[in-house]
This record gives sequence, structure tokens and C-alpha cells, in this order.
Amino acid sequence: MNLRQLVSQTAIYGLSSIVGRFLNYLLVPLYTYTYSAAEYGVVSEFYAYAGFFAVVLALGLETGYFRFRQNPAYASDTIYANALSLLTLANTGFLAAVAYWRQDLADWLRYPDHPEYLVWFAAILALDGITALPFARLRAENHAWRFAGIKLSEIAMTIALNLFFLLLCPKLAQHWPDAAWLRFYDPTLGVGYIFIANLIASLTKWLLLMPQFRRIPVNLNPALLGPMLRYSLPMVVIGFAGMVNEMLDRAILKILLPYDLTTNLKLLGIYGACYKLSILMSLFVQAFRYAGEPFFFAYAGRADAKRAYALVMRYFVIAGVFIFLLVTLFIDFFQYFIGAEYRAGLEVVPILLMANLLLGIYVNLAIWYKLADRTGLGAWVALAGAALTVALNIYWIPLWGYVGSAWATLACYAFMAAASWLLGRHYYPVPYPLARIFSYLLLGIGLYFANRWTLREYHWNAWLSGSLGLMIYLAVVAAFDLKPLIRRS
Repeated sequence: MNLRQLVSQTAIYGLSSIVGRFLNYLLVPLYTYTYSAAEYGVVSEFYAYAGFFAVVLALGLETGYFRFRQNPAYASDTIYANALSLLTLANTGFLAAVAYWRQDLADWLRYPDHPEYLVWFAAILALDGITALPFARLRAENHAWRFAGIKLSEIAMTIALNLFFLLLCPKLAQHWPDAAWLRFYDPTLGVGYIFIANLIASLTKWLLLMPQFRRIPVNLNPALLGPMLRYSLPMVVIGFAGMVNEMLDRAILKILLPYDLTTNLKLLGIYGACYKLSILMSLFVQAFRYAGEPFFFAYAGRADAKRAYALVMRYFVIAGVFIFLLVTLFIDFFQYFIGAEYRAGLEVVPILLMANLLLGIYVNLAIWYKLADRTGLGAWVALAGAALTVALNIYWIPLWGYVGSAWATLACYAFMAAASWLLGRHYYPVPYPLARIFSYLLLGIGLYFANRWTLREYHWNAWLSGSLGLMIYLAVVAAFDLKPLIRRS
């Protein structure tokens, strides 16, 4: 894969992620206008837990597969068969354990009346864990369009089922309460139908990936799996620590907020909904990660690899700051994607957008430990970031509420990016354009505060002020980066 392929495949992954996740994101208004903040807090909490388990159940074998398939000592199909067999065994065991202890787990999570939530979520996680490797193979073999098609099909199914369960079924039950098929619809299940829709969509995804499972023998070779796991398991630590940074706030807000359970769930729902407003940055980082990881490994042996990595970082930051400004300067438009009750938390959106941009910078910087086979050191960086997240959340949530969680996320990703850069200088030095990177970050933050000042002091039209700020940024980018790039081309 070359730089042009990286850009094109990032566009494909980005298009599928942005279009798909944006369509899925349109469910947020449905949820926030249908359910109270306390009810939506239950959804936010469960999906926070899901993030942790998704990392553990993938066993880090996506990155391990990318690394080992480049090794001529191993056949690619053999590596794939062993990794897929291990993932299937581990995820099936996880689902069986949750199903067996479902009531005990539901009591512990304070949802004693809904143990079925846990079984449904365990099934979703198991299907996602098993299908992680087929998706990795599609990425490695540059089947970006098939990858995108399956992802979009899953999201389309999720949307259709949510609309069916949350909008159509209540209306049909109201007009034809004695219809026979309504025996399968229980309005008291509430947010449970969100989980059911997700489960059916995950089953659909698994069926669409069946060609990647055919003619794959069950194979558990310790001589191969041993080295793979030694390389991959630190990625679990890194991914789990990343989930601590990304999801811990929504998992523990219910516990650390100094109010009663109902109020805590309401505030959790507000924070979870406002977190969704940073979705564009998250989508951009995710799309880049999908295309970037295969590119970094494939490009590593070239003489100009480090120069290419520096160039990638430079334009990643330019695009990331643009997304930051797009959302923050036009927040008056984006706020209508969530219900009025949830808009009390809009102050966290700029903080979370910048935090996710720093996460993307860390993703770029962290290539050093993957290429230098220092995943253990990468794990220590992630663990240190997770420890910082835990400490800051415990300290700041009782003081500042969910705003403290947002600042903790930003502080963590800033620390991890700095630590990764310092270690990378020693183990895999890349000439990143630090002055240019910091200049664009400061320009974006400065334009955001200038926009707030003009709105507050001079009562400018919000659209006019936001458009002016965005135009200034694009003019600077055109003068200092696009023109020189076009001239060199």
C-alpha cells in the first residue's frame, strides 16, 4: 500500500464509517426524544461496559495478524485459521459464562429485573469478537469496499429495527391492541429493544462474513499461537487501558456523582448524549486507524517510511482541527441532534473533541512500538494513561460532575501523546513537524475562543461568526500547506 492507497482507503473506510455512523447517530435524537435522561443513562452505561469487553474478547489478534502475516516463516492462511479458532473458543466460553451467572451479575449491576440485558449484550460482544479477525483480513487484503458494505449493512439493520421497535410497534399497539403478533412485543421492556436491535444486526453481520469462515479448519497450534499471543496480548492491555480512558467516565459516573441513583443516571444520560456530539472526530480517527494500521506495516521497509509517517501526521492534524472547528463553531446547529433536556451538557463538547483529536495524534505516534516490536512498552504507556484517567475521574467528578470527566479524558490523551512521542524518539525516531502541529492546534483553539468572544460581546450572528472562523482557518491551511503541496506535485 502506498500513500495514495492510504488516502483512498481512508476515504472508503471514512465514508462507510461516517455515512454509517451518521445514520446510526440519527438514532440519538430518537433515543433522547423517546426516553428520559435516566433511561438513556442505562444505555450509556451498558455501552461503556461493552467497550471494555470488546477489547478483551478480540485478544489483540487483529494487530497480531497484521504483524505475523508479513513474516515469511508463517503461511497467512495458517495464521488466520489459528487466530480465528482461538477467538471462537474464547468468545463462546464468555457467552456461556454470562448466561449461566446472568442473575448474579444483574443483581450486582443493580438491574435485578432485567438479567436478559446481560445475555443479549454478551451475545453481541461474542459475535463482535469472533468477527473482528475476518474484518482484519479484509483490511489486510485491501477489500475496503466489502468491509464498508458489511459495516453499512449492519448499521442499516440496526436503524431499521430501532425504528420498528421504538416507533412503529407502539403506534400499532395503540391502534390494534388485540393483534396476535403483539404478543411478541412487550412495551415494559423499554430500552431493552435497543439491545435486541443491536443483537439482530450483529447476527446479520456474522452471516454476511460467512465466506471468511468457510473452509477454515479448526487449528490451535501452540507453536504458532504462543508467539502471536506474546505479541498480541500487550495490545489487549493497551486497548483495555484505552477503553478506560474512553469509557470509564460513563461507567462510574453513576457511582461517583454525589446524588441519588435517579439523578446520577440522568446526568449520565446528559453526558452520554453530549459525548455523541463529538462523533465526527471519533469517526475520523476510527477511519484513519482502519486504513493507517495496514499502511504503517506495509510501508515500514521503505527508505522514506519515516518521512511518510511525518507527512501523514501533518495532514491528519490539519483535518482534525478542521473537524474541531466545524462542530464547535456551529454548535448551535449540532445541538438539535439531542433533546432539549440533554443540552445542559454542551460545555463538554469542545473538550471531548480536542481529547479525541489528541487520541488520533497518539494513534499516529504509537506506531513506534508496533514496528519496533515493543508492544510491552506501549502497554505501560497505556496503563499509565489509564491510571491517570482513574485518578482524575475519582478526584474531579465529585467536584465538577461530568465536566470533570471530560477534562480527565483530555488530560489523559495529552499525556499519552507526549509519552509516546518521547519514547518514539528513542526507539523509532520520526521527524514529526512539531512546530506546525502545535501551530494548527493553537490556531484552532484560538479561533474557537475568538468565536465565543464575538458572540458574547458583540452578539454576532452565530452562522456568520462560525463561517468567518472556518474561512480564516482554511485560508491559513491553503497558504502554508496546500499551495506548497500542489507546487511539489
